[in-house]
This record gives sequence, structure tokens and C-alpha cells, in this order.
Amino acid sequence: MNIRRTEKDEIRGRSKSDVHRIRRKKRDDKMKTETRLEADSIGTMEVPAEAYYGVQALRAKQNFPITGTKLHPVFIRNLAQIKKAAAITNNNAGLLPEDKADAIVRACDEVIAGKLAEEFIVDAIQGGAGTSANMNMNEVIANRAGEILGCPKGSYKMVHPNDHVNMAQSTNDVIPTAGKLTVLDLLAPLEKVLVRLEKELAKKAEEFDDVITMGRTQLQDAVPIRLGQVFHGYASMVSRDRKRIEKAHREMYTVNLGGTAVGTAINVSDSYFYKIVPNLEKITGYPLKQAEDLFDATENLDGFVAVSGVVKTCAVDLSKMCNDLRLMSSGPKTGFGEINLPAKQNGSSIMPGKVNPVIPEVVSQVAFHIVGHDTTITMAAEAGQLELNAFEPVVFCNLFESITTLEKAVDTLSVNCITGITANRKHCKDLMESSAGIATALCPHIGYKASATIAKTAVKTGKSVRELVLEQGIMTEKELEEVLDPYLMTEVGEERKEDEARRKAC
Repeated sequence: MNIRRTEKDEIRGRSKSDVHRIRRKKRDDKMKTETRLEADSIGTMEVPAEAYYGVQALRAKQNFPITGTKLHPVFIRNLAQIKKAAAITNNNAGLLPEDKADAIVRACDEVIAGKLAEEFIVDAIQGGAGTSANMNMNEVIANRAGEILGCPKGSYKMVHPNDHVNMAQSTNDVIPTAGKLTVLDLLAPLEKVLVRLEKELAKKAEEFDDVITMGRTQLQDAVPIRLGQVFHGYASMVSRDRKRIEKAHREMYTVNLGGTAVGTAINVSDSYFYKIVPNLEKITGYPLKQAEDLFDATENLDGFVAVSGVVKTCAVDLSKMCNDLRLMSSGPKTGFGEINLPAKQNGSSIMPGKVNPVIPEVVSQVAFHIVGHDTTITMAAEAGQLELNAFEPVVFCNLFESITTLEKAVDTLSVNCITGITANRKHCKDLMESSAGIATALCPHIGYKASATIAKTAVKTGKSVRELVLEQGIMTEKELEEVLDPYLMTEVGEERKEDEARRKAC
């Protein structure tokens, strides 16, 4: 005799996680087996009965199995904020009934809170300038709002994806606006970690201000430099990158929302046209403004290229700095060995005790990644035609990833590398004193030719510049002490004036 097991029997004695897993599997199985029929302009299609997405989102999922990467969650949140602002604005204009507007707003709030995330099924890279993403959002909100009003999913009798959720909107003004809001949201944490990195570098500049080492140009000995000056230079570079990002940040405040398909604001009421951006501003907290030229704002993506450019510049700068850190820490016995990077993990599966500069290495790899993304974004923006650029999805997919990966790279660089750097002070001093490069300081006193001869002899014989000058009686020890003073050689501007004044006073 067959005994049918109930769910109660199945979950008896199980842990909470097992119960959730069993119920989730049952729900998923139900969704796979039970469907509803939905129609669009292409035809009809079976959609999982319990899904909040609809036929257009499902078609897009089938048409674009490209990256396996879904829409960025911050982008989804911003799309929902736009839909919320549109519902409020259309209701205030007397075009969207109160009950429908309230239900749409409730559904939007749920999406904004991170609910229904699994219902956004389209790939990040898709054809159609983002129409699939826009319709995925419209369908989810319509079905959830309809459900709130007592309608079954897929009926769209109370709330329709196009007529109500997408009222007075087009993919062509919604998607770029959501893209700009997302860039703003993602740049904020990047700016925060850059501020921290700048501070950590400034701390190291102060800590290493008394450490004299040999500067190098083209990897050859040049003239003395303070290690603190090196790190101060890095801090200044990061500060400059941060300011560039702040400027690009501001460019994202101008949106084309209200322009609809090509910038003519077709199907938009006067009330909506003038109120949609101020209402979105209230929801997002950003000082948004509607573009003065909606045609330009709809067809051109140069603002995103500009943001990508400054993100790329920052990544390139950081990679250069990380190359320096790798060189300065190389060895530890057969390389430069001027600084020590914190040991973070074993460096080899075969060489015991080996420790590699893994944090600087990962930052450089992120930089290479971002440079590739920037090229993609540049070409996508260039490939726009007439009144619309159809390649916004690939622009956003790459730009969002560039910003987030750079943020994470900067964070790990600060926390796992810069804060723990130490200087090999004696080794740095020895390198400076043994280098022929300090002969440069002799030039104002004995001329370039004589100084070059001293430098060549030092390299050939292994004797120091100081020894040779004294041996040849070119200068007295007292004179040489002043000329080859490493601090005097590394002082700039007011520093040097103050030091010379102190010397004269003594």
C-alpha cells in the first residue's frame, strides 16, 4: 500500500535550514511545473505561474544568455526609485489613479529594500538599449502592485507594465538616468577609501621623512631623496585622482528624464515634465537637474566616458605606485630592499619562506582590468547612431564593475599594505652613501666635467665620492661635509632657506 507523505511528515525533526531548503525546493518545483500564459507583440509564452517577471523579461533571458551576470543590484534599486517618482508625479498630474499609484509605490519600496531580487532575470549585457531591463522592472512592479490590489500575477487588469508603471517614460530616458544614479552611488564609497589611502600615505610620508635613500631615474642612480618625499608624492597623486572623481561625480547630476524616446517628451504631460526630476531628487537625495538639451542628453554618452576616464586614470596611477612598492621591497637580500611590505601569505608552493608582494600585484591586475573596460566604454559611446546609443548596457556593465573593483582594490591596498610598510633605514643610508650619484652635488663647486670624472672613478674603483674628493684634495672635509649633506641635497624651497639660515647662525 502506498502511503502519501505530507509536508509535515517530511520536515518533522529537521533543522530550520533543512526546512527552508525543502520548502524552497517545493516552491521552485511548483514554479517549474505550473505556468501562466502571457502575450506580447511577438506572440504568447508560458511564464512560471508564481513569477513576478513577465513575458518580455523571459524572452530577454532566453535571447541574451551572454555573461551570466545579472543587473547590478544598485542599478535595480535606482530603476525602482525612478518608477516610484514617476508614479507619484503621474498621480499628482491626475493621470494615475490614487489606488494604482499607491500600489506601485509600495511595490517599488519593496524592490528598493532589496526584496524580489531573484525576479530580475535579464543579463547585464542585452540588445535593445536596456529595454529588457526596463520591462523586467515594469513587469515585476506591475505584478506585485496588482497582487497588492487583489489581482493574480499576469492579469495586468489593475496595473499594466506599460500603461501604468511605464507611464510618461521611455527606456531611452529611464535607463541612462538609472545609470547615472548608480554611478553616483558607487563613486561615493570609492571616494571614501581614496580619502583613507591618502591619509595613510601622508602618515608614511611623515614617518619616513628622516630616511635618506637614493633616488633613481630610468632605474639608474640619480640623486638622494627622502623616503618621506616619495610617499608624499604618492599622497599628492591620490589627492589629485580623488578631486578628478569628485568633478566627474558632479557631471552625473544632469539627467534626461522627461525627454522620453528621443528628447521631444512625447506622451508626457506638462506637470510630469516639470515635476519628475524634482520628485526623483527628493527620493534619491541627489541635487539632480533636467538637461537643458534633452536631445543631446539622450543620444550622447560622453559623461560616462568621462567617469570611466578618471577611474582609469586613478587605477593607472595606483598601479604605477604599486610597481614602485614592489621594486623598493624587492629582495629582501638581492633586490632594492629599502622597505618591507607586510607579509600576508606564503609566496610559493615550492620555495619555503618566500613572501610575495601580493597586494600591489592585485592592484595592478585591477588596473589592467579597468583599462580594458575603459576601451569597451569608449568604443560603445563612439558607436552610437543618430538619436540613441543602443550600447548603454555594455557601458554600464563595465563601468559599474570598474568602480566597484577599484574601490575594493584601494581598500585592500590601504588596510593590507600601506599601513604596515616599514623602512630599512640603515640600508637606505648605505645605498645613498655608496652611490656615485651624489657627485651631482659637486657640479656647482667644481663643474660638470670634474664631477663626472669623480663619478666614473667611483664606479670603476668602488671608492666613495667622498673618499675620492678628499684623496684628490679637491675640497676640505669641512667643505665636503656641507656640500654632501644629504638633507641639504633633499631640501626644497623654503626648507632649504631655513636650513641655510640655521647654518649661518651657527
